Amino acid sequence: MDKKELIKRTKSFAHRCVKMAVSLPKTKLGSHISGQLIRCSTSVAANYRAVCLAQSKASFISKISIVLEEADESAFWLEFIVEEKLLSKNLIQPLLNEANELTAIFFASRKTAREKV
Repeated sequence: MDKKELIKRTKSFAHRCVKMAVSLPKTKLGSHISGQLIRCSTSVAANYRAVCLAQSKASFISKISIVLEEADESAFWLEFIVEEKLLSKNLIQPLLNEANELTAIFFASRKTAREKV
């Protein structure tokens, strides 16, 4: 997968998470999780664009680490939504799968970059 495809994929992930987040119940917990999920999922997309502009290997590793953390945090909040039964697992599972796949991709990218330093 090239960087243009991954830019599209992370942006699509962010859009899908935002749509999921705004459909959460309008309770104190739902509002909190909604904000957290919107923040971290959109951060995946925005920070991956920054990764693509990194001017050094050290900058790349630093930026990809942020993207990795945000993708993993997105997975956490999606799991939490299911555990709290705020939305059905069937609705959340495709997004959770994507969060886990993105986490694996960014983990592997960081590992490869570190090995080449």
